[in-house]
Amino acid sequence: MLFDMDGTLIESEQLWAISLRQLAGEYGGVLSDAARLSMVGTDMPTSMGIFHADLGQEHRDYALSAERLVQLTGELFAQGLPWRPGAQELLAEVRAAGVPVALVTSTERRLVKIALDTLGPFDVVVCGDEVGRAKPHPEPYLTAARLLGVPIERCVAIEDSATGVRSAIAAGARVIGVPCEVELPGDLGAHLLPTLSGVDLAYLRGF
Repeated sequence: MLFDMDGTLIESEQLWAISLRQLAGEYGGVLSDAARLSMVGTDMPTSMGIFHADLGQEHRDYALSAERLVQLTGELFAQGLPWRPGAQELLAEVRAAGVPVALVTSTERRLVKIALDTLGPFDVVVCGDEVGRAKPHPEPYLTAARLLGVPIERCVAIEDSATGVRSAIAAGARVIGVPCEVELPGDLGAHLLPTLSGVDLAYLRGF
């Protein structure tokens, strides 16, 4: 099993939105809703490019902006992270059955460490700052399957964003899409569900 994190397992996308809007305010700007939504599922360099372009402040140091954003988001993560519907129950069942499980996220390792206090342990964790090519490239999911020692064709990935779905599909996994902040197109090749409520191992084996 291969799980995305933000918007898939935990309700963290709104926390990112809060941090991004606070950072925009510190820069004397206002982040548009369209720009925020276009960041969902992307890695930090891509998000920072969208962020600065939307503010008309491409002259700023993207690395410094990313550092501040991580600081702000880390403070919010540390206050606790609510689960997405059905995610905690499915993850608990997968772990209890001994199914190899990986977390495959575009978020940086230092924030993921905070989230793992809520999520618990995974056999493998692949973070956005630990791969050469981020989602939608297949590398993150191929890396996770390789580290698990499981052929990617035997893996089920669960994602909430089009970027993540494209990554998992390109890698060769079977994919369940559970939209959170942004609707998922029906032509991505994923099996779409409104939430993970009621999804269990029996369902996944028949998927």
